[in-house]
Amino acid sequence: NLSNRQSREMETIITLYAQQREMYQTKTHRIDNRIVSICQPHVRPIVRGKARAETEFGAKVAISMVDGYAFIDHLSWDSFNESLDLKQAVENYKQRYGYYPEAVLADQLYRNRENLSFCREHGIRLSGPPLGRRPLDSKAKEISRQDMRERNAVEGGFGVCKRRYGLARIMARLKETAESVIALQFLVMNLEHRLRLLFCHFICATLRRLWEPKLYWLSKNSF
Repeated sequence: NLSNRQSREMETIITLYAQQREMYQTKTHRIDNRIVSICQPHVRPIVRGKARAETEFGAKVAISMVDGYAFIDHLSWDSFNESLDLKQAVENYKQRYGYYPEAVLADQLYRNRENLSFCREHGIRLSGPPLGRRPLDSKAKEISRQDMRERNAVEGGFGVCKRRYGLARIMARLKETAESVIALQFLVMNLEHRLRLLFCHFICATLRRLWEPKLYWLSKNSF
């Protein structure tokens, strides 16, 4: 006479017991699809190796930033290799705008031979030094440094979304609800970025309307 929720939790407990028993018998501390929460069995431990927390729990999100707007390319509760998503992110860009990007400012992790070959075929410049010996050209070094400065917008987007929009504190328990909350947080961040641009455009248009007659009068009466 268990309810639907209790039945799901019972199945989770049975799976959890089987996983713990297998790790105990094999004397290991790792198993695929490891369950760490009975009420949230979809949550997986993801080893990040950071100084603050070596292991993190929650969804892993890969985003791409275009003109200050964030687009979710991959969202998963399991750990994944971000470098494998570069092709799909580029194809998503072409689907949105109708053409391939001029450059992709990515981390060193994305600079493997497969991604470099893909970008070379489509005329895309992938940021960072080429594989092998580092170039001695000062212009190439300056371009690489400029790409790294512009790429900081992606890390900044994650930081802003965690601090201001609650990305670091997902309170939803269900998998589908948590994914919706994450998508809405990026949506709100993009809307605020759009509002800031519209506000700047409004201020510039207002100042231009106020100062253009005075500038015209000064140019007309100047000697």
